[in-house]
Amino acid sequence: MHDSIFWVFSISVSIVLYTYVGYGIIIYILAKVFPYQKRSLVVPSNSFEPLVTLIIAAYNEEGCIDQKIRNTLSLLYPPEKLKIWLVTDGSTDKTPEKVKKFETVKLFHQPERRGKIHAINRIMKFVETPFVIFCDANTDLNPDAVQKIVRHYRDDKIGGVAGEKRIFTNLEENAPGAGEGIYWKYESFLKKQDSKVYSVVGAAGELFSIRTTLYEEPEENMILEDFYISLRIVSKGFRFLYEKEAFAIEKASSSIAEEWKRKVRISAGAFQAMIKLQYLLNPFRFGIVSFQYISHRVLRWTLAPLSLPIILLSNILLVFYAQSFYILILAGQVFFYSLAYLGYKNQNTKILIKGFFAPYYFVMMNLAVYAGFFRFLRRKQSVVWDKSKRAE
Repeated sequence: MHDSIFWVFSISVSIVLYTYVGYGIIIYILAKVFPYQKRSLVVPSNSFEPLVTLIIAAYNEEGCIDQKIRNTLSLLYPPEKLKIWLVTDGSTDKTPEKVKKFETVKLFHQPERRGKIHAINRIMKFVETPFVIFCDANTDLNPDAVQKIVRHYRDDKIGGVAGEKRIFTNLEENAPGAGEGIYWKYESFLKKQDSKVYSVVGAAGELFSIRTTLYEEPEENMILEDFYISLRIVSKGFRFLYEKEAFAIEKASSSIAEEWKRKVRISAGAFQAMIKLQYLLNPFRFGIVSFQYISHRVLRWTLAPLSLPIILLSNILLVFYAQSFYILILAGQVFFYSLAYLGYKNQNTKILIKGFFAPYYFVMMNLAVYAGFFRFLRRKQSVVWDKSKRAE
């Protein structure tokens, strides 16, 4: 009995440690020792300026759309080579009227709301430029973001480029701001290493780009369209690079309730995408891509969250064998979850030490996977959803 519990405990601990720590160490070492040799051509920013269409998806964004368009118009790229399109399907506020004030922005609007992916599919049919950049309405881009992205397309094997998502943070943060900021810093680190080894395994919709010819229409019930589109391109043998010098700045969720809503939706979409992309689990066909996909994505959405309660329960059972080693581990777990509880109780408090909320955000994120899984099973997650409120 002891041996069985020991192995269950050990395997579960190994899964969690590998998913959240071990893979980061391994991919970092691989990036240093075995970087991909066929590097994309690094050229001066202004020596390769192809035609580009920048697509902004917006839904009821009247509060930020003026700022978004002004930010887009200030990008350091020849205006005659950058088409700016904005799609606002279903917006019921003044977003369409505000967009019409900008003559250089092409508006695509229809009153029916069928979700972001339907809107993107609808307007992609009209894109004639060789490259497309997608970004969200509630983000600001750095001035040379377009230049930094398109320079990689000198390499014909680059199918897409993922920009960096940055969370705007204050000196003192509450739970959503601190937790989300820490999460995305680590996520950005992993994407950078993934890109150096071979390819990122999933772009964030806040900012990413693709070759227009490689676009395949996802099904219109697809929740994580950015993730799916980018991995479909990778599955065709193209690399998807990470460009840290092209970034989208976004404010943190206004509350943990809003962040919970967003994480549950992402988790439901993750299970949907994993079913659609199950062929990527075959390392004999996809090699390093399968390793990156399983390690960076699949484990985080499946075995790692499942292992956390197993670790706690098996640890409690092992304590009955009166071995001090297991008592110390259990004490560490109790301390960690106590910190998570304190984070929950003080989630709206401004804390100078950002790491204070890390245990709470970690637990919340993993609980959201469970909620997302059951929502996926019940098919309750609509492709149409109310966006999360962002901090002021």
